[in-house]
Amino acid sequence: MAILRLIFNIAWFVLGGFVMGLAWWLAGLLCYISIIGIPFGRACFVIGEMTFWPFGQDHMNRRNLTGNEDIGTGAFGTIGNIVWFLLFGIWLAIGHLTHAVACFVTIIGIPFGIQHLKLAILSLTPIGQTVVARA
Repeated sequence: MAILRLIFNIAWFVLGGFVMGLAWWLAGLLCYISIIGIPFGRACFVIGEMTFWPFGQDHMNRRNLTGNEDIGTGAFGTIGNIVWFLLFGIWLAIGHLTHAVACFVTIIGIPFGIQHLKLAILSLTPIGQTVVARA
């Protein structure tokens, strides 16, 4: 199973994952310009790394993972997600949706399109989410 995951990740990286990972990292760099954007930027780099190699990884709400509420899973997280959506989220989601449509054209691209859809959903509201390894 690990070899299949590696093959899928390499194919993903070559066929669009690299471009979208760079888009996440660019958003992260732009977030680091302001002091209040640093937490957003950190999240962009973590999700960007997941975007480079998504097979074998998933995202989930930190509150569900830890059982505790933190600043990103409460009211400030909701406000942060609204700001994120308006500044970067919609554009990253459009990029992932465009890649998903291109992947769904072929039968072989369906698993890649599904990953792009998962990342498009994540790109809309990333605050309060964390990346976890899937067994």
